[in-house]
Amino acid sequence: MTSAVTSAATPGAEPARLPLIGDRAPDFEAESTHGPVRLADYAGRWLVLFSHPADFTPVCTTEFVAFAELAEEFAARNVALLGNSVDSVHSHLAWTRAIEDRLGVRIPFPIIADLDTRVSRAYGMLHPNASATAAVRAVFVIDPESVVRAILYYPMNAGRMVPEILRLVDALQTADRDGVSCPANWRPGDDVLLGAPKTQAEVEARLADERLKLVDWYLASLPGRGA
Repeated sequence: MTSAVTSAATPGAEPARLPLIGDRAPDFEAESTHGPVRLADYAGRWLVLFSHPADFTPVCTTEFVAFAELAEEFAARNVALLGNSVDSVHSHLAWTRAIEDRLGVRIPFPIIADLDTRVSRAYGMLHPNASATAAVRAVFVIDPESVVRAILYYPMNAGRMVPEILRLVDALQTADRDGVSCPANWRPGDDVLLGAPKTQAEVEARLADERLKLVDWYLASLPGRGA
């Protein structure tokens, strides 16, 4: 286990440095509603690790329903979902049972019981000005090599747009697969962007490439394809 995670487990300790895009995701081992989980369990898959402030709260309940409703879409993209909060396993189990009983939605993914806040601190999910103990709504998209590829933060009083998280995964996977970038408001199948040329020869090659939709020498796109 990394030193950052170990130091984060000390009560009252300063949070570990927030993982940044491109960093290796902090290792962890924790109890969850599906038994013990480790970061290593997700090697070779994408992982969406997300935190919520507390069980049995209105916004969190709607978010978990939204994640559950798109769980098969994430799985189809080789993406695992993993929730996290400082509540106990028993609280998580009671809450997810209540969601299934009252709303008819089964929560199919594990939820970490981060009672010692080890995971929350390692990933910078605790923001003291928001709450000393409750995790804010953080999302970490981690690739199959355990590298952090995207980070999202939401306040406690605004729920996440889960389809946007799925779209973000699509964009990352498309960029990796095709060596391109995805423009604003991109969706699978939309045109994708090429990087700007860096030499005169590259500019001339681009101007001569009939496959491209060329707006200017630095702004060129290709027809996209599905995820």
